[in-house]
Amino acid sequence: MFKILGDYHTHTIYSSGFRKEGTHATGTIEDNAKAALSKGLSTIVISEHGPGHYLYGVRKSNIKRMRDEIDRLNEIFEPKGLKILLGVESNLVSIDGKLDVEEEFLKYTDLLLMGYHYGATPKSIRDLYGLYILNPISKVAKLVEDRAIEVNTKAYLKALDNYQIDIITHPGSKAKIDIVEVAKKAARLGTALEISSKHSELSVESLKKIKDIDVFYYINSDAHRPEDVGNLTNGIQKAKEADIDFNRIKNIREIR
Repeated sequence: MFKILGDYHTHTIYSSGFRKEGTHATGTIEDNAKAALSKGLSTIVISEHGPGHYLYGVRKSNIKRMRDEIDRLNEIFEPKGLKILLGVESNLVSIDGKLDVEEEFLKYTDLLLMGYHYGATPKSIRDLYGLYILNPISKVAKLVEDRAIEVNTKAYLKALDNYQIDIITHPGSKAKIDIVEVAKKAARLGTALEISSKHSELSVESLKKIKDIDVFYYINSDAHRPEDVGNLTNGIQKAKEADIDFNRIKNIREIR
């Protein structure tokens, strides 16, 4: 049996881009916190999409508002046993490992997550081709697949050099990478990899490739609805099938 200590990847109505709040993710911060508390979690991370995503990124103007809201809610929830943290699921927007967050933005956050998403605004035409054109082509033209993996992997590795990233979200799910190389560097830097209960990666196959690398993991829901907060069953099952050492999963405790 397993005790879920926290869910470190959840979204709220603040993941909205230029659209009406609630279009992409449906709950408020308080809704997600209530769901986490009801399921016995001790930590929940609110990790909106980075501001560089025009369809569902957090608006830069909202980050201080979120910080203030979380600080206020923690006065209510911490005495009950739940800590709310503010993170951001930043977008990889450059083949040189640049993210769509700046120091002024990050000073309000507790954790930095990084993921790859279609729809984020690239830094340049070169980045547009390398990250957002080459990858879709590689899915239908296998001749360029190796090149896409090489470009993606280098971008991930450079991002790890450029930022103090706490968690890489669903690595390899939307753009293929050399997961062994990414895991090795993440292990050296103390960055954790996410075993997503929502996305295909990390898959059992990928986990088996890196099970002997001393890297840490989080199993997360990537919840976009309050009712999905803490739903980690799929991720736990993948970790079990891959025979991952649960001592290296930071938000799960095995109960014997």
